[in-house]
Amino acid sequence: MNDRDRILALDRAHVWRPFTSLERHATGDDLVITGAEGAFVIDADGRRYFDATGAWWCQVLGYAHPRLVAALRAQAEVLPHVALAAATHAPAAELAAKLVEVAPKGDRRLSRVFYSDDGSTAVEVALKIAYQHAQQNGGAKRQRFLAFPGAYHGDTVGAMSVGAVDDFTSVFRPLLFRDRVRGADGTAPRTEAEWEALCARIEAHLATEGDTVCALVVEPLVQGANGMRFFGAELLRRLRDACDRAGVLLIADEVFTGFGRTGTMWACERARVVPDLLCTAKGLSGGMLPFAATLATDTVYEGFRGGMGRAFLHGHTFTGNPLGCAVALEVLRIFEEERVLDGVARRASTLRAGFERLQRHAGVSNARALGMVAAIDLGRGSYLEDDRGWKVHEAAKARGVLLRPLGDVIYAVPPLNVDEGELTGFLDALDASIADVS
Repeated sequence: MNDRDRILALDRAHVWRPFTSLERHATGDDLVITGAEGAFVIDADGRRYFDATGAWWCQVLGYAHPRLVAALRAQAEVLPHVALAAATHAPAAELAAKLVEVAPKGDRRLSRVFYSDDGSTAVEVALKIAYQHAQQNGGAKRQRFLAFPGAYHGDTVGAMSVGAVDDFTSVFRPLLFRDRVRGADGTAPRTEAEWEALCARIEAHLATEGDTVCALVVEPLVQGANGMRFFGAELLRRLRDACDRAGVLLIADEVFTGFGRTGTMWACERARVVPDLLCTAKGLSGGMLPFAATLATDTVYEGFRGGMGRAFLHGHTFTGNPLGCAVALEVLRIFEEERVLDGVARRASTLRAGFERLQRHAGVSNARALGMVAAIDLGRGSYLEDDRGWKVHEAAKARGVLLRPLGDVIYAVPPLNVDEGELTGFLDALDASIADVS
């Protein structure tokens, strides 16, 4: 047995893979990845694959950026971990200051940073902060959240509670605090008119029952797991204004959209909106480590003053881990020094044009793009039942491209700094793969 087969046998015997049926695990997905660089992963046979998923959307700078590898190595040699509750360290303090510096600017200021482990926990932190803030600052009636149908905010219980109950989460419905969430049920918007109607409903609810709501939770401009569905910046601006009128906090889940994915550092910037709480992960550590942060305004932070009885009693073992902080700080330096955002518009134009070209194939529709996110629809099947996306996935895999579709939605989230020749090569391979299937 060669080494590839040995690893695959151990995996199938002992690993429980995420978002994978046991039957598929037993017979499919036979890639054994041994390396990665730039936009590519490399398998045990030495074959390179353009990873259009960005390792679940986190590779904003590509795999194994040499500066991130160096930063991780240097920090590991000095201080790999220390508990943050009773002490601090330079990477945590310096990263917090830098995140505050690059945070969205406007009529309020995100000035405080609470660290956690991943996107789900960043959202969980924001939900708990919003609820506790209301309860101890004169808002005892504010015991509910507003959310979007079709939303995905993570897989912890709180994050699931403010997301859509769908193929991912329906079995857990009895465990969720859905009685405290309004708006997450129902059909997810797809058209501009449907988004407009949803915004109007939320505005109306905040106008009449806003004093019972502690926070509105949104994925700004892009619903990721719902199939890369976009809505306009003007709607986010309206929701910000409605929250202000009702005294409701706005939580922006920028776990996916942050760090340049939509073309600006934060999606909120495109709407000239500053949320009260902003969640970031994925690109925060350049895909190197599980690491996350929740940013808060001073107004929110000051609501926890008054001794341990009013403190935010929450944390994780690796909260503010020095390795994650050091790598994230280097990510921000790379964005600034290598002027990463300056190159996004040109690459985004290539990505958009490539996806629009795909609509000439039978059954392909609704090409859409925003920054370095692009998607098309192959139909209207469900995530679990529609196999057209997986057929395209297999055809693309044979051409050296990894897709992992969202049901019947094919999408791409390449690194912001992807080589333009490699981007064009990916688009050509995707075009040929869809031609095979359609």
